[in-house]
Amino acid sequence: MATPQTRGNWSGRAGFILAAAGSAIGLGNIWRFPYSTAEGGGGLFVLIYVVFVLLIGLPVLLTELAVGRETGRNPVGAFKKLVPHSWWPAVGGLGVLTGFGILAFYSVIAGWTVGYLGMAVSGKLGAAVDGESSAAIFGSFVANPLWAIALSGLFLLLTVLVVRRGISGGIERLSMVLMPVLFFLLMALALRSVTLRGGLDGVAYLFTPDFSELSYRVIIGALGQALFSLSLGMGAMITYGSYMSKTENLWKAGGYVAMADTGIAILAGLIIFPALFFAQADVTAGPGLVFVVLPTIFNQMPLGLIVAISFFALLTIAALTSTVSLMEVCTAYFVDERGWPRKNATAVIGAGCFLLAVPSALAFGAVSGLSEGGWFTWDFLTLNNNIWGNYSLSIGAFLICVCAAWKWGVPRLLEALEGVAPRYPIPMRGVLTFMIKFICPLAVLLVLIFIVVTGEYF
Repeated sequence: MATPQTRGNWSGRAGFILAAAGSAIGLGNIWRFPYSTAEGGGGLFVLIYVVFVLLIGLPVLLTELAVGRETGRNPVGAFKKLVPHSWWPAVGGLGVLTGFGILAFYSVIAGWTVGYLGMAVSGKLGAAVDGESSAAIFGSFVANPLWAIALSGLFLLLTVLVVRRGISGGIERLSMVLMPVLFFLLMALALRSVTLRGGLDGVAYLFTPDFSELSYRVIIGALGQALFSLSLGMGAMITYGSYMSKTENLWKAGGYVAMADTGIAILAGLIIFPALFFAQADVTAGPGLVFVVLPTIFNQMPLGLIVAISFFALLTIAALTSTVSLMEVCTAYFVDERGWPRKNATAVIGAGCFLLAVPSALAFGAVSGLSEGGWFTWDFLTLNNNIWGNYSLSIGAFLICVCAAWKWGVPRLLEALEGVAPRYPIPMRGVLTFMIKFICPLAVLLVLIFIVVTGEYF
């Protein structure tokens, strides 16, 4: 079994915050948030989303960090230590499986970002002059099985190379380099976008709530985005918290992570919606917004080639910081519980994810003998997203809240959260107690019920 010395630790608060923010910041912020915002009516969705991040997402995030730091273990080992001789470690096991499942299909979409970055650099995206030509480029790209599999494998290989180097030497070092680059690219692209002709109309759309759009679907969608964009429910924050010093102030650290995650999502909106209004494009284009609609807009912009390269480089960085955290959840389990060397664990996990990624990478019936859009291909990716990214995450987040609040107990949770740092005012501790015991489990349960009853996914 690994000791704290062999497991590794963050070198300081900055390294943890950048790494944890990198875990939370991914394609969910830059790809999913904009089209979810459009489906939710713009500013109203953003307002509700920010409220839910503060009231629901942040308390659950703090809970996972406290569980991880108190136990110094992976999700399975954490629940073994908190509630020994019980079935609760299975919740941690679900988190490890969820991380593995998400990594397998996420690596496919992450591979698309690399492919599109390559096409932007080579100038091939210049042929995306309208929606029809851009859709044809995307369809041809994802329908090439060799490219899809190779790019997914490449992304998994990059992830393995980072995670096998450990916490401070791999994950933290990567985050210290890539996260500032990500922030710079976001700021530069947002500034360019809002200064386009009609760009301010996109800003108004993003920040002006239209309460006539209010519905239970908008509310549940914003709640789901708030929970899932923070990497909650799969043990990532438990794992990252387990490498933290007892002297660090988790209240502040968790707050910084939530702020960074939310800020990145809004910055992504400031890139995409002004660009859509500039081109007078459909803001409700759905998941195809990034890979189909945006290339046509980049080609209409001054300096569009530079913008396209920067944007897809941004997507690639965001995807990599997320895949690293997903693999670390699984790696920590094998290192802690099975005593595997980190290099062996990452190699086995990477190979296993690649095997599971192959059917997801075979998009749109590209394999001989399969009809276009066949279940085995595109729908296999969608199926994995629904199983791991919706059901499993919701169940995991709900059970983590229940265990921490009702089995382990809020007093011990607060003590673990504070560590040796000064205590925060009683009202703040009281609010967290109320939220984590009652409101957060109920909110996550509502998301799960919505998914089950309606069959709609995030």
